[in-house]
Amino acid sequence: MNMDFSLSLTQEQKLVMTQEMQLSVKLLQMSSFELQEYVEKEVQENPVIETKSNAKDNENRNELDYKQLIKYLEFDNYSHSNYEKSDEEEISPFNFISEKKSLKEYLQEQIRDLAEKDYVKAVCLYIVENIDERGYLDISDEEIMEELKISEKLTKHCIKTIQSLDPEGIGARDLKECLKIQIDRKGLKDEKIYTIVDKFLELLAENKYNVIAKELDMNVKGAQAYGDIIKSLQPRPSRGFYTGEDVKYIVPDAEIRKIDNEYYIIMNDSAVPKLSINTMYKEIIQNDNDKNAVNYVKEKLNSAVFLMKSIQHRKSTIYRVLEKILEFQRDYFDYGDQYLKPMTLKEIAESLDMHESTISRAIREKYIYTKRGTIKIKDLFTTGLYKSNTGEDVSAKIIKNAIKELIEEENKEKPLSDQAICDILTDRNMNISRRTVAKYREEIGIKSSKGRKRF
Repeated sequence: MNMDFSLSLTQEQKLVMTQEMQLSVKLLQMSSFELQEYVEKEVQENPVIETKSNAKDNENRNELDYKQLIKYLEFDNYSHSNYEKSDEEEISPFNFISEKKSLKEYLQEQIRDLAEKDYVKAVCLYIVENIDERGYLDISDEEIMEELKISEKLTKHCIKTIQSLDPEGIGARDLKECLKIQIDRKGLKDEKIYTIVDKFLELLAENKYNVIAKELDMNVKGAQAYGDIIKSLQPRPSRGFYTGEDVKYIVPDAEIRKIDNEYYIIMNDSAVPKLSINTMYKEIIQNDNDKNAVNYVKEKLNSAVFLMKSIQHRKSTIYRVLEKILEFQRDYFDYGDQYLKPMTLKEIAESLDMHESTISRAIREKYIYTKRGTIKIKDLFTTGLYKSNTGEDVSAKIIKNAIKELIEEENKEKPLSDQAICDILTDRNMNISRRTVAKYREEIGIKSSKGRKRF
């Protein structure tokens, strides 16, 4: 009897995204208000965590039989509890109101059910954390590859996987890709409809079907039929899902204060409750022989430590970014908007030896309080345009303000065209193109001259 023993080597690609890494990414991109809500929820669900306020209450509490407490906590899962009504209770409509479905939770549920390997699911879950409130993917392929140290092939596969999920159009980079994903899902493989999406959306918005028909060498009725299909698509895939943007409360993460001609960054520590570990649970690990109780408490302790470390990492990252912004924008803080210098995510990222996506998350929905009021940090980032007569850079914000002022002062019976605005700005030594004027006008939410005309 011959027995053939052989040794074979196989290579398998795995991605280990630690719990701490995921939590750190998640918390960094939260606004202060979102972080407050998240921490309050964690404090309620994790008995190991104490806040400054409830720590004082615990001092006056009678000593508990902690074994009974652990036994109780094992079943302390309110999200799946059954509601039983006694005969004496009134039926309240509030008993039947379901919780709003979060878009990210909905996507995460679908990812967990995918017939994919765990490392693919891990990448997909990471990508979902970078989907914005519109349902668009707010991170490039290169950033995903660099942050997770994975191949281009795996990155593209995971993005395609996300884009195959519901709601249709999810995970697109922009409006055009969003519409194309929905067209593909409907099985409408037609070059002309793709061309309209790529080139003629502006004409479609103005119902210029005759122009579209001429460009595509077809009749107007056919162009209108394509237009009806495109207009039936959803430009905002997140619609109908809870994205946390119903009511936005602004809680500044820091104050920029000038003292004796020097600026100081004062972090808003009151925005998040001060957390600590309940000492009673440390004693359980040291003294208890009940393995189930010890394992339960260890799990909760690890979760609490992860949360506290991630909050501290978020704070230090925001502080470092603000320090660098202060260096770049000293004149702005001294003299105001007219002195705002062009500044990009890339410049700040390189000067701090961080990734652009980290900077992007660190400033997302973050505000600072200054002597001029509360400012969105993102508004301090702007690209530069060449100023011909002096060779200096002019920020996009200054040009947008100039466009807004010109339009506010125009004759509404004869509104200024984009070319006319371009010519006026050129005379003011702001050397920009007509296309740039149109882009900035749209970004500040102002219609074209045709849409502004009043008779």
